[in-house]
Amino acid sequence: MKDITCIADLRALARRRVPRAFFEYVDGGSYSEETLAANRADLTQLKLRQRVLVDVSERNLATTVLGRKISLPFILAPIGLCGMQYGNGEILSAQAANEAGIPFILSTMSVCSIEDVAEATRKPFWFQLYVIRDREFSRDILARARAANCDALVLTVDLQVLGQRHRDIKNGMTVPPEIRLKNVIDVATKPRWAWSILNGKRKTFGNLVGHLKGAESVTQLSKWVSAQFDPALNWKDVEWIKSVWPGKIIIKGILDVDDARTAVKLGADAIVVSNHGGRQLDGAPSSISMLPAVVDAVGSDTEVLFDGGIRTGADLLRALALGARACLIGRAYIYGLGAGGKRGVAKAIDILKSELSVSMALTGVNAVESVGPQVLVNPPPRTSAYGKA
Repeated sequence: MKDITCIADLRALARRRVPRAFFEYVDGGSYSEETLAANRADLTQLKLRQRVLVDVSERNLATTVLGRKISLPFILAPIGLCGMQYGNGEILSAQAANEAGIPFILSTMSVCSIEDVAEATRKPFWFQLYVIRDREFSRDILARARAANCDALVLTVDLQVLGQRHRDIKNGMTVPPEIRLKNVIDVATKPRWAWSILNGKRKTFGNLVGHLKGAESVTQLSKWVSAQFDPALNWKDVEWIKSVWPGKIIIKGILDVDDARTAVKLGADAIVVSNHGGRQLDGAPSSISMLPAVVDAVGSDTEVLFDGGIRTGADLLRALALGARACLIGRAYIYGLGAGGKRGVAKAIDILKSELSVSMALTGVNAVESVGPQVLVNPPPRTSAYGKA
């Protein structure tokens, strides 16, 4: 991967190596992909303030999240079907994160199971939960996460109904999945990918197999998952989760000041400002445009993490400047996984680390914990679309 210099290079390579249906599953957004585009556009509109003649010979990229020191201010986000980008994808990504000294978050809808990742890594990781109709399943999987020594729970709250993703429908990523001739031909032209999948531990939702008696096929499991999204989801469900999970809780999917305040009242140890990567409510504001108001509203009471559109180290610096404690990266490392397995994930992490370090130096900052609005040319006022926070 010596010719890979940026995340865009990893994306281009993943696009060649991963079957189109699975690549576009992680690459795309909902409906017209307005919010997906806004996440990137609004980040790049934030201009960095170049400073000179500052001694930046030593730079510290470490920070603390939930009382744990991490070597870099970012975390590998939960990705559904991560293991369909490359065989054993969740295991390989977790291993790369461990080696880099940063957290990895395993999705409920992963291919490798909680136990698979725990056995392969022997280190704590975070677990992401969707609150679904089947409370027995939720209770059981939380017990499994505790047994696997997961040290934080990421509760995703913005998926009570599923935003339509046009690319998935066109590619047959539906419930049940459609087997199309063009997809079969596409897979046949991706021998590297096919070999990795064939040699992977699992080929379906690893956390679900065994829970549904007699439902081991992809089609049956997909139908069950689709029926489990709960439009009746509300804040009382968060209270129930807190009653059965004894550890740290992070609420992911906050894009509104009032919701942020409610999350804090319910005892969230951290929140993630996120619009689900532009995959849910199309037309919602970008995550970065809402970050300052949320930080002003609750930043003194809880840790605020950021998710949405990170592709460069400069993007990380921008989010940190607006008050994020750390950032979740999703597509950036998934492109690396699709491009080259564990080595690709490590490459993505290294690219972001190097770019962040250089961006810090050229803005005259020596430590992540010293980053603030001073690194931006015109920091946005800390207001939201709904008035002063």
